[in-house]
Amino acid sequence: MKVLIINVCMRPDSRVKMFPIGLGYIATAVKNAGYDFDLLDIDALRLSNEEVTTYLSGQTYDAVLMGAIVTAYKTIKELTQLVRDQQPETKIIVGNTVASSIPEHLLKNTQTDVAVMGEGDVTIIEILDALDKKKDLNSINGICFKSDDGVVRTPARKAIKDIDTLSFIDRTIFDIELYIQNSKEQVYAAFPGDRNSVRSININTARGCIANCSFCYHAFRGLPYRARTPENILEEMKLLIELYRINHFVFSDELTFFSKKQTLEFCNKIIESGLTFYWVGDCRAGLFDSDKDLKIIEKMKQAGCYGMFFSLESASNEILKAMNKNITVEMFNKQAALINKANLSVWTSLVFGYPQETPETIAQTFDVCIKNKIYPSIGYLLPQPGSVMYDYAREHKFIENEDDYLHQMGDRQDLRLNMTQMSNKEFEAAIYREAKRCNRELGLNMDESNLIKTQYYRTPKKDNI
Repeated sequence: MKVLIINVCMRPDSRVKMFPIGLGYIATAVKNAGYDFDLLDIDALRLSNEEVTTYLSGQTYDAVLMGAIVTAYKTIKELTQLVRDQQPETKIIVGNTVASSIPEHLLKNTQTDVAVMGEGDVTIIEILDALDKKKDLNSINGICFKSDDGVVRTPARKAIKDIDTLSFIDRTIFDIELYIQNSKEQVYAAFPGDRNSVRSININTARGCIANCSFCYHAFRGLPYRARTPENILEEMKLLIELYRINHFVFSDELTFFSKKQTLEFCNKIIESGLTFYWVGDCRAGLFDSDKDLKIIEKMKQAGCYGMFFSLESASNEILKAMNKNITVEMFNKQAALINKANLSVWTSLVFGYPQETPETIAQTFDVCIKNKIYPSIGYLLPQPGSVMYDYAREHKFIENEDDYLHQMGDRQDLRLNMTQMSNKEFEAAIYREAKRCNRELGLNMDESNLIKTQYYRTPKKDNI
């Protein structure tokens, strides 16, 4: 059986080339199962459609695997058609949230044959085994597929309970040095070392999230939150340091730190290991809420942390309630103050565009960022299929043609759907005006053309890290 795995390019104009963690796990599972395959890394090589067509025209594959988040629906639709044109008999298998959140729509409106819903580590091997042995797909859980009778959806697959049992990603499948050489593009502006000396790689430490925000749909939605043990994570880190001289790690998780106990245990394990590297943590606002927590934050710093990321999204209590964030502005301010007190940087993200949004709530949100000396990652509300706000948008006729909406989805820094009482012009102007104020009051001197689409979170470096 001849298999092709494609790494899709969602942002061809971006300087960043992020190692595909999800696809890495899938490719590793396929390799471990004994299947030979080719890898077409469109993202790393920034291949044009013409180059992809030329590649496919010279090969014949029994199965083609790819995946992307749902905002890349248009890209997946175009790519599956391109594959079908060159490989008319192949089975096209698609995963990630573009498959999990809209499986039936994906199958009916693209050339996809099989949509993998949720975790694909086990599912993909069962699919390949069935195709290889020409068996029916009905017995495989967690998929949606085309059949002679139409679209068939099987029962959900149970989550992998212990993700420590997963094999480490086999990075040799990819041109890993290309990703490492590009890694300085991923590093925050507050990085305390020489950016040109960065050898960074991203790893996954947990699957899922303990929150249920109304705007969000992630790859493990509906599955329990599961974290790897510190021992398992450190074992992989040590291997990557030895193999690739890594000195910086990016945690590609929805949520890395879920409790104080887990955070402290992880940091202690790093310190005990004797390994030295930089990293940035990710948690929810409110994890650190007491001056006693400074001991944990200092331990994080000792373990190589130079900053923490946690989302504010909005400073309006009404909007936070609509988001189902289960945090308050006070919780955010307290945590930011504690982390700043330890001389670590703070990053956050904002989501503008809930129906309750006004110029006043926008200004209020930037006030909190300025107070905490944070230049935020700014984004517009982009309702994703499977989320509460997507259902709201459809119910209130903001989305009338689903395929048209999915086609025009993309990065959240572009306004694609306005559900506020403001005109598009007024809405965008209010955000730009407040972003300019934030830039000015923080003294960052950012180019005003980059205020919304920032390459890095523009937080000044801290001293003595």
